[in-house]
Amino acid sequence: MSIPWLSILLPTYNGEKYLASTLNSVLMQNDFDIECLAVDDGSSDATLEILSAFRDKIPMRIYRPPRSGNWVKNTNLALSEARAENVCLLHQDDMWLAKRLRILKPLIRRYPQTNLFLHPSVYIDEREKRLGAWSCPLPPHPMAIDSSLMVERLLVQNFISIPAPVFKREAALAVGGLDDRFWYTADWDFWLKMAETGVTMYYPEPLSAFRVHAGSQTVLRSVSVQDFREQLEIVFQRHFKTWQAPEQIKRATWLAGRVSIEVNIALACIKHRKKPKLGKLAHFFLRSGPYGWYRYFRDSRIIERISARLKSKLVWGFNLSAKTNRNRL
Repeated sequence: MSIPWLSILLPTYNGEKYLASTLNSVLMQNDFDIECLAVDDGSSDATLEILSAFRDKIPMRIYRPPRSGNWVKNTNLALSEARAENVCLLHQDDMWLAKRLRILKPLIRRYPQTNLFLHPSVYIDEREKRLGAWSCPLPPHPMAIDSSLMVERLLVQNFISIPAPVFKREAALAVGGLDDRFWYTADWDFWLKMAETGVTMYYPEPLSAFRVHAGSQTVLRSVSVQDFREQLEIVFQRHFKTWQAPEQIKRATWLAGRVSIEVNIALACIKHRKKPKLGKLAHFFLRSGPYGWYRYFRDSRIIERISARLKSKLVWGFNLSAKTNRNRL
């Protein structure tokens, strides 16, 4: 059996509503030198039947470990079983756009020493209608992004959607994979760890789609606001402490990051009909000043995030981090 050039890590749980569309978006790439590793977390719907139906169309291995309720743990299992040098994540409700692999494959081969490849995404609704762009606060042309700049922008807000990056498997294993203690910020923490390994190759056109819907993991589980805050705080402090940058840039980034956390917490409270405590938000916002406000709005992509949900009529369904963890575990 030949070694594929790309392994897709696909954690699933009761995903029958969107899973066929997700897998069809892989199939339409017409690249069969890949493999898909699906790890199902005890689905009780037609998820396994859908996966089985695609096994003759897409090279696929299906794993059924004991139910853990942890999409991150299942993703790490898939990562440990992957055979390809290059790996990507794909959740059961997201999609790839046409020609994604046709564009990324030669780019990845051209830069074999690069550990992380990235592109923007688009928001889609339950019916796959486009709701707007999910852009990255990075230069609008293909280029290698310095590690320090990537970390600087990512510290303010996770602007990377789950289906966008491709990364080197060995580098991912070397940084410990995804931290399975986090249901919300595991991907943010992981992208920061990967960004710290070296330059990121950025392709500025969207090649994947992130689905906004009421059954998403972030909508269902961010009801625990204190747990939500702790996860944001841990990841932010962990990477800010080790990041090396001029003091002026570090201070501006710290303030913008603090504003971002407090905005996310306030939106989580509003979403779950809880009264937000706005004292910290006002404090950090006033301390940030005009440059800090600019940094926050540039790097957080808050307008894009809220606009997509308003268009989808999920007024109370804000996804407060740039993506994530939407397997309804």
